[in-house]
Amino acid sequence: MSVKLSALYSDSYVDIGQYRDQHFKGQLGEQESLLKYSPTLYVGNLSFYTTEEQVHELFSKAGDVKRIIIGLDKVKKTACGFCFVEYYTRADAENAMRFINGTRLDDRIIRTDWDAGFKEGRQYGRGKSGGQVRDEYRQDYDPARGGYGKLAQQHRPGEARNSF
Repeated sequence: MSVKLSALYSDSYVDIGQYRDQHFKGQLGEQESLLKYSPTLYVGNLSFYTTEEQVHELFSKAGDVKRIIIGLDKVKKTACGFCFVEYYTRADAENAMRFINGTRLDDRIIRTDWDAGFKEGRQYGRGKSGGQVRDEYRQDYDPARGGYGKLAQQHRPGEARNSF
């Protein structure tokens, strides 16, 4: 009995994920189409101290990087744990999704996802305090992401309360 192997119809590393930008200006179908062909990646779970040079060094292993946009706290204008990496070609971005997603950068496991394309203004965190929304709800202590989450900082007895 012979078994015939069929070609892969799906590459789970490059398929578009479940994430959709809630602030996307346009129809869902338009966003889906852009995600399928975009050479831009969203990179999350970065340390607040990771530099553009570190991001470039890692992501350039997958192909020619066109530009990197580091995410900023919209109030403090400091790094807040994410960035966008734009490649010249979709093929290079697919290599990054296959080989870099889930790897370690600056002692953190980073995650990548497709982005429909960077637009000015998206480099700012969307949380109430200016950073990322996730960091506001985080209950654990993470020195590379500013300590405790913003809400946890406000409710910790015996610690100075920050005004955000």
